Amino acid sequence: MNKGKYIIISFLLFSFSAFAQDAVETNWDVLQAINFIPKYNAELKAKVLFPKFTDQILDMENKTVEVEGYVIPVDPTGAIVALSANPYAACYFCGKAGPASVMTIKLKTVKKKYMTDAYKKFKGTLRLNYDDIHEFYYILENAEQVKN
Repeated sequence: MNKGKYIIISFLLFSFSAFAQDAVETNWDVLQAINFIPKYNAELKAKVLFPKFTDQILDMENKTVEVEGYVIPVDPTGAIVALSANPYAACYFCGKAGPASVMTIKLKTVKKKYMTDAYKKFKGTLRLNYDDIHEFYYILENAEQVKN
């Protein structure tokens, strides 16, 4: 192979690898290490605890993130599932964990329905919820299942 072809192929390979976005792997210990700020909520007419995210979590905002946990189906269409740090019997809904131990997974494509407590890994864009009381603190958008 002549020198010109070698340079072009090397440049193309470098270019593609530079644009490929590696996912940041995180875990529930990181996601649950948050503080809370009490604020009055007019809709509830009460003080509510809102998240105060750590710098490590803020650095992941709007980035591609991988996280694994226990699936809790919440949408009959299968387009959205909850992902929990704990199995359903010990999850946030049951009062045995905090609100930072669960996240919304908005799937890019609906391929199948998940069984409760299936342990899966997902990759998607992490969006942080600062003040919507009707949504979890973490939302993984355009998510795809990754093989564990």
